[in-house]
Amino acid sequence: MEYRDYLRLVPKIELHCHIVSTIRPKRLLGWAAERGVALPADTAEALFDYDDIVDFLAVFNAAHEVFRTREDFATLAYEGVADAVADGNLCYREYFVNPDNFSHLGLGYTDVVDGLIDGLRRAEDEFGVGFGLVPAINRSMGIDVAMALVESMAANPRPEVLGLGQDDLRADGQESPLDWAEPFRRAQELGVRLTAHVGELPSSNAASVVESWDALGLDRVDHGYHVADDGARVAEARERGIPFTCTPRSTQFLSGWALDAEHPIAAMIRAGLRVTLATDDQVFFRTTLREEFEHVGLGMGFGPDVIDGIVLDSIEATWLPEERKRALRADFRRQLRALRGALDSTPSSTGTGS
Repeated sequence: MEYRDYLRLVPKIELHCHIVSTIRPKRLLGWAAERGVALPADTAEALFDYDDIVDFLAVFNAAHEVFRTREDFATLAYEGVADAVADGNLCYREYFVNPDNFSHLGLGYTDVVDGLIDGLRRAEDEFGVGFGLVPAINRSMGIDVAMALVESMAANPRPEVLGLGQDDLRADGQESPLDWAEPFRRAQELGVRLTAHVGELPSSNAASVVESWDALGLDRVDHGYHVADDGARVAEARERGIPFTCTPRSTQFLSGWALDAEHPIAAMIRAGLRVTLATDDQVFFRTTLREEFEHVGLGMGFGPDVIDGIVLDSIEATWLPEERKRALRADFRRQLRALRGALDSTPSSTGTGS
């Protein structure tokens, strides 16, 4: 077995996936044409070509305009799982969704969430891929909208809804994660888990990552790359066992970072931080979960020991109950042993790092 095959076949968990970004490009362009939605471009090649995060967010937000019914969300969800299973052994995924991005289309919180659950349940029955949903605050919409989202979660509890996140950018283009302390406190009262996009922008700093963890009561951090800028903050994050949901390909698009051994994610891995791998916005960044593992295993030069550690750390970073985690550990370790046996029997097939 070649190392590239190993990276494709290892069992995978994804914890940083914006579900609208799993839409098939033909589906997105087709719905836009049928429904009179003007996208920034009319081909996938032109549509998914960005200069910076602001350009990307314009396309990402425009893609929300093509949805019309609960059944649309079910279709999106099912097809996204089917594609990921075929590409690289997806076993479990937790998805971000911004329900407020659809409210102006007459689609309420339950239309969005229940439609997604319909499609994800069908995919789970067919492919065995578990899931959870994480409604996310759109930081461009303000605190009142954020509070209303949390109250919608409270009024419409679903066991599939596991936590609250925050993404997009504030109106001034900044992350400003601490501005959302009030809805996060309310979400804590509901007993859901918490995460936030932080430490992603060039203007971010290491302190903001750990400060957000403390102030918002986070259970994990999305992105968080700039923690690597400060050795003391790295040591603190390592000691606390903070899980980071990292998305290599998106950093190449949005920060211009080469996907090599000098990448901040590589530094985080070498420092012993708990890193998981994800696509972020799969279709919009022209990537897959398999390719994200290739970026780390081949581009950054980490061998199978590191990849196995990332796979197993991903289980611990999920928001699953311990019983489910225990079953995944046993299954993943069995799969990894079999794959390592096939890999180790092939000389010179592994990556360069350990």
